[in-house]
Amino acid sequence: MNSSVDPLVVGRVIGDVTDMFVPTVTVSVFYGPQRINNGCYVKPSMATEPPRVAISGHADEFYTLVMIDPDAPSPSEPTLREWVHWIVVDMPGGTNPNRGKEILEYVGPRPPLGIHRYIFVLFRQEAALGLVEQPPSRANFNTREFASQLDLGLPVAAVYFNAQKEPKKKRLL
Repeated sequence: MNSSVDPLVVGRVIGDVTDMFVPTVTVSVFYGPQRINNGCYVKPSMATEPPRVAISGHADEFYTLVMIDPDAPSPSEPTLREWVHWIVVDMPGGTNPNRGKEILEYVGPRPPLGIHRYIFVLFRQEAALGLVEQPPSRANFNTREFASQLDLGLPVAAVYFNAQKEPKKKRLL
C-alpha cells in the first residue's frame, strides 16, 4: 500500500468517503500557520475562514476540491453523512481555490458532538466543467456520487483533520 494513503485508510477516509486511490498530486492546506497533516487537530475557532490551499499539477489541467464532514451530526450516528462544507471547481493546476469557481461557499467546522473528521478531497477534471449546480442541501452529500455525476473518477489527493466542539469561554465574575 502507498505510504501516503496509509493515514487515509487508518482514518477511514478511504472506505467512508472515497474508494482506494493512488495520490498523484500534492494538496497543501493551511489554517493560519498550521499545515494540515492527516489526523491533526484543529480548533473550530481557527477554521472559521477558508484555509489557504495550494495544489501541484500543470496549469493546463483543472481540479475540483470538495471539503466534507462524514461524521455529522455525531461520529456514532452519522445520519447526515456527508455534510459538505466547500466545493470549488475549475482550479488550474499549480494554483489555489481563488483561481477556481466556488460552487458552494466555505462553512467552517462546527462539530456538535464528538470528534469529527474534516476531509479535503481533490479530483482532476478531464476539462473545465463550466456550470455546476450547487447541491440541494449540505446534508447527506455523497462525494462518490458527485464525482460520478461530473465524470471526475477517483481522487488524486486527500487530506483530513479532526475537530471537536470547543468549550464555551467562562465568564469572569
